[in-house]
Amino acid sequence: MAAIARRMTGAAIHPIRFFGRLLLALMGLAALGGGASASAATLHIDRSLCHAASGIGASDASLADRHFSCTGEPTGYQHGSLWLRADLSRSPGAQRGAALMIHHSRFDRLAVAFSYADGQVRWQRVRQGDYGSHWRAGGQIVFEAPDRAAPLSAVTMRFDRLASHELVRARILPKSDAGMQAAGMAAAVGAALTLLLVSTIYSLSLAVAVRRQYLAWQAGWAATMLLWGGLWSQIHLAVLPFMAGTVSAQICTFLACLAIAFATASSVTALDRSGVPAALRGATLALGVGVGLAGIPLALMRSGPIDLWAAVLSFAILADLAAVALCLAWGWRRGATEARDFAAAWCLPMAVLAFINIVDVEDGFWGGGSKLLVLLAATWQALWLSAAATRRLARLRVERDHARAAEAQERELARRDPLTDLPNRRGFIESVTPLLERARNDDLPAALLLVDIDRFKSVNDRYGHEVGDAVLCRIARRIARWEGPLCSVARLGGEEFGLLTVGMEGIVLDRFAESIRREIAACDHADLLGERRVTASVGVAEVRPACDFQRLYRIADDALYEAKHAGRDQVALQRHRDGSGPSPDEPDRETILSG
Repeated sequence: MAAIARRMTGAAIHPIRFFGRLLLALMGLAALGGGASASAATLHIDRSLCHAASGIGASDASLADRHFSCTGEPTGYQHGSLWLRADLSRSPGAQRGAALMIHHSRFDRLAVAFSYADGQVRWQRVRQGDYGSHWRAGGQIVFEAPDRAAPLSAVTMRFDRLASHELVRARILPKSDAGMQAAGMAAAVGAALTLLLVSTIYSLSLAVAVRRQYLAWQAGWAATMLLWGGLWSQIHLAVLPFMAGTVSAQICTFLACLAIAFATASSVTALDRSGVPAALRGATLALGVGVGLAGIPLALMRSGPIDLWAAVLSFAILADLAAVALCLAWGWRRGATEARDFAAAWCLPMAVLAFINIVDVEDGFWGGGSKLLVLLAATWQALWLSAAATRRLARLRVERDHARAAEAQERELARRDPLTDLPNRRGFIESVTPLLERARNDDLPAALLLVDIDRFKSVNDRYGHEVGDAVLCRIARRIARWEGPLCSVARLGGEEFGLLTVGMEGIVLDRFAESIRREIAACDHADLLGERRVTASVGVAEVRPACDFQRLYRIADDALYEAKHAGRDQVALQRHRDGSGPSPDEPDRETILSG
């Protein structure tokens, strides 16, 4: 994280898997072009660049009057002009068809002079807010030397109000190589920014869908890196050319610090339930917020000890990094999945940190140097965290679905009779109550049939409960045949079964009840009971309009009592036309016995 910030201040499962492979391919492609062109010459102060300083009012034509020093470091130029000159008379390969590539930085104006052996000088100029056609993707400004018969002898760069000479990166290389590297940078940066955009949208969608705070901070990190990458690479100049130069560089500095704050907030809030002490998480979050706020004054600085303040900020970022690493290690030890995911996400950025601190790559990777590596590493991190969040949420969804299925199964079992697999009294009442309400609202008749096996206790006493259970199961299977859209069946307890119908009345209901009695009497139990027959008494309650189940049950129970009292193996039917309950003096009550 520290290396990423230092470098920046200087300037869904299958889709995620696909994008991750694409990113790896881009990194491999960048590695192939990692070294500078064999014919490129990197320009450094004290080695290949001599320097001079002047007032801001000096004209470009005074180049011949400048006295350049090739030792020490330049001073006193932040409010004036810094002149940097490279002698090419000893570099035959750079004398013809040459291009100068410079990383954009904080300056008001840049003038480049190509000096030829015949004494001629050709100037090209850009200024803050107007790079013209000189800008290239990858944060570079390209100046191509005009083709002349005389060889190129020197290149001079004049920076007006340059923030720091430490930020100057320049290379001389053939024009053909400059074009190829610019195209490669544009492709790599464009792909990385596309992946960051996908990650931003995806993380934000997840944050809204599952309402997890750390996913919102993660989306903020990806969005900030997306903006930083767009500004650093200068792709935004295609539509916002007035932002060329200092403004973009200052915003990049602020975004770099803000990205650190977002990344810290995402890591800390993801560990809320991981057992990491609140004091440690609070201190880490405070460090991240401090780094984010420090980016504001550092971004606004145009002069003074910018390099010193950048070093102080790097130290603060290192402290923040150490605190985040401690939080992740603590959470990992406690078995927090989020801690493992974030640690894995930071593996590649940490590898990039080690690599760019050991190896100087600023002039490699098509001129993108460490900044291109930072962009690719940030893209990897954003995609990894998005994929990890997806896997974690998928596991939670599976666990939730299993829990819901188990709960539904338990509810179903609580409403089923374990012996006959018919609904029990509780399940029966729950299923028929809405049917009775609709029937009452539509003025439809409802009928409840109570079926009680005659003298069933004697079956259990003589043949045993296992035989009795087998008899009940056979009768239950017979009764289950009448289950349908107009009829619900259940075992209400012991040897009592129930059937409820809506819309059936009169002679049709009489015949239906009689057919049930006959079907049960016709069941063959010879293998269990020998010659003994099993019969049933049926009590039927017919009510119009329909009433509630308890009232209907009392009427059917009265009818069942009459069927038993009449000698069993009977059907007793009571009709009520006012929806009232049973009463001896009801004028609309009719009892019918059959069988």
